[in-house]
Amino acid sequence: MEAEFQVAGTNANALFTMKLHRGDGMLLLGMNWKIGNPPPDFVGFAIEYKEPAGDRFYALKNRLSFAGNLGEVNPNILSTRLSPVQKFRWVHFPRNADLPGEFTYRVTPVFMNRKEELSYGEPQESAIELRRETYPGQLNVCYTRGFVSSQAFVDKFVTDTKSISTLLPAKAADGLNFKPTHPKKEEAYEWMGFEARRAILSLLDEAIDDKKAIVKIVAYDLNEPELVSRIQKLGSRVQVVSDDSDDHGKPDSAETEARGLIATSAGAANIIQQHMGSLQHNKFIVVNGPKVKAAIGGSTNFSWRGFYVQSNNAIVVRGKKAIQPFLDAFEQYFTNKKNTTADFAHSHAATFKDLGLKNIDVKVAFSPHSPANALLSSIGEDIGSNTTSNLFFSLAFLYETKGPVRDAIKKIRDDNTIFTYGISDKKVGGLDVTIPDDKVLVVNPTALSKHVPEPFKSEPTGGGGTRMHHKFVVIDFNKPTARVYTGSYNFSSPADTRNGENLWLIRDRRIAVSYVVEALSMFDHYYFRILQGAAKDARKKLVLAKPPVGPGQKAWWEEDFTDARKILDRELFS
Repeated sequence: MEAEFQVAGTNANALFTMKLHRGDGMLLLGMNWKIGNPPPDFVGFAIEYKEPAGDRFYALKNRLSFAGNLGEVNPNILSTRLSPVQKFRWVHFPRNADLPGEFTYRVTPVFMNRKEELSYGEPQESAIELRRETYPGQLNVCYTRGFVSSQAFVDKFVTDTKSISTLLPAKAADGLNFKPTHPKKEEAYEWMGFEARRAILSLLDEAIDDKKAIVKIVAYDLNEPELVSRIQKLGSRVQVVSDDSDDHGKPDSAETEARGLIATSAGAANIIQQHMGSLQHNKFIVVNGPKVKAAIGGSTNFSWRGFYVQSNNAIVVRGKKAIQPFLDAFEQYFTNKKNTTADFAHSHAATFKDLGLKNIDVKVAFSPHSPANALLSSIGEDIGSNTTSNLFFSLAFLYETKGPVRDAIKKIRDDNTIFTYGISDKKVGGLDVTIPDDKVLVVNPTALSKHVPEPFKSEPTGGGGTRMHHKFVVIDFNKPTARVYTGSYNFSSPADTRNGENLWLIRDRRIAVSYVVEALSMFDHYYFRILQGAAKDARKKLVLAKPPVGPGQKAWWEEDFTDARKILDRELFS
């Protein structure tokens, strides 16, 4: 029997299998043909869904379509019943994913005859509860959207070449004084910030309402005005540790301005500057009150880019025992006014602590560590020696420093028996995208967003700097031993022994599946831009493949049934 976060279709008459995988704010559908290969006239899957308590199905849309008789591209976005999905998995972002109750999905195979008429086979149908929280009342995994450079963003919010400048400041230093003028700014920020922004701001709102709550914050970036204004409302009930490394310490930085505002509202004694051995790179908030006991950590910076441009994650935990490691770490940071790494590294806060959640194995540790309690080598050993089935990773800054995690990922990537899918920065610019055909491709999202083939529109870049800011590794998500490493921790030597960081170790399949769904949404997003660039260079249009009609022509699905890596991809999620 499938767990409730993974639900399979049960129609024995359908020619294919289907499995739904619950993400956070999203869902992965995986399909596979039951017996042998599909017939040559199979042209993809139509996908429809029905909301909880809904009385009708709505078809997902596809931007790709079949070419017309003269090879022309249809500029319209069509229903997948007319433009089926030519993939064996798909990530869907339901419009109202936080609705209580079950979402029902119906997937139908689509066929095309020589007259290019479509017909439909027996569907698979399943229902799954998405809901807002991963584990209600205990733990919630949240993500930012990270898709400013996307067709969806263009459709919703881009009216001219200046649209992005009406939503985002040009420089971080201008963050606290920037006034957005976009007519749909509230809708845009809700869409861009997705669940992570909502969770962070909501936690501060809870703290404001709980009049006796004490709030502790450690912040690397601090230039998002909605967040800073909430901190000000807390008055003397808040204490803040703010990074002052590099630009953050300059007199004209947004962080310096934020420190001044908070010193006025909270009292100068309640905010300190710090950079530990290099950076105070944490991004966490802990609320300790009679009504609210919650903490939030992860990779999401409290900044415009952190909320609205980058791909990030945040984790909210609730409960007296769950917040204690955050309170302990904060006290160690706040009393460490000389930026000495040794004092913190030998403290209780620098070792993994269980958060005491019911039936959820979650531990957190804080950096910097000493040589005796350093964690980087053990993480590399776990990845390199204990991964048995699959590895997913999204690691910003992986290529900035050498180390055991980078070496372990290379070892696993070279192992053809393990399915590997990942994305990381590329030191020379752009991103490394590790895809299931055993290749590592480099994508420059800034360049590709401007030069796309028909029927796609040019996309905004969202400015320079890091776009993919996640730091997570998922090991063997489909096994009882599934685990996730994540946090602000960059899986590098500085993150381990010099910086202030939070690092989570989560042994839980529901949470592992959530991170895998997020991983696939990102990887497919960037891999499709690689395909766009190739099509542009070859002066080709991106269209759906019709059934083969002559010698040498191949069905769109042929590689999925002949390439060993793609076979594994197809089987892994269905």
